[in-house]
Amino acid sequence: MIPTVIISPADSDLIMDGGSTRRKFIDSVIGQTDLIFLNNLLEYNKILSQRNSLLKYFALNNTYNANTLQVYNEQLVERSQIIFNKRKDFMDSFIPVFSKIYKNISQGNESVSLSYISQLEDESHSNLLYESLGKDKMFQYTTTGPHKDDIIFFLNGKPIKKFGSQGQQKTFLIALKLAQFDFLENLNGYSPLLLFDDAFDKLDQKRVIQILSLVDKNYFGQIFITDTHEERIIKALKKIKSSYEIFRL
Repeated sequence: MIPTVIISPADSDLIMDGGSTRRKFIDSVIGQTDLIFLNNLLEYNKILSQRNSLLKYFALNNTYNANTLQVYNEQLVERSQIIFNKRKDFMDSFIPVFSKIYKNISQGNESVSLSYISQLEDESHSNLLYESLGKDKMFQYTTTGPHKDDIIFFLNGKPIKKFGSQGQQKTFLIALKLAQFDFLENLNGYSPLLLFDDAFDKLDQKRVIQILSLVDKNYFGQIFITDTHEERIIKALKKIKSSYEIFRL
């Protein structure tokens, strides 16, 4: 099955939502090419749910069994380091590609960066679970681990969620998805399908032209574009002298 990269208004959740949305983004990209990572992630989430249920059971029944909890701790630790290492390696290779694409679209007028935040960066998960035991029992869920990882998006050194315009945020998201395309293409050895689904709203014409020029000259393969602003797309496609066919629905 050929992977598909879809760029749509729903991508704004990556900026506006909590860390779980950004974790799902990187996990979905890694998981498409790494079954070992995907299996460890699925197993980790299952064990995490079981550990959380055990913590709730302790609280409801006013009881505690350290040996039973330790079994879950060991199972989590066995998988958490693998998840962290894979995510870190992915981000190390992904960030330069993303930054280059954004720089191209903005014509070098803005700088962007991604920062991968993980509790496992400075301490082992085993120690974290030991140190957070009191908090975990009080809140009745596991407060430490890779399920708390996040990615912070920066524009010109400031969080884009607070300081980026709608056009800058849209450019950021498109650059993320095009970097995803590049990552999948390099690992799979063939191009995914690329779909722009009403993706150019809030962008000025210069950026639309830059984006279409980028995907055209870098051989992104077959590209599908849906848009309610026909004139904008046709004007941009003519500017870059790209061949196209229009279907009106």
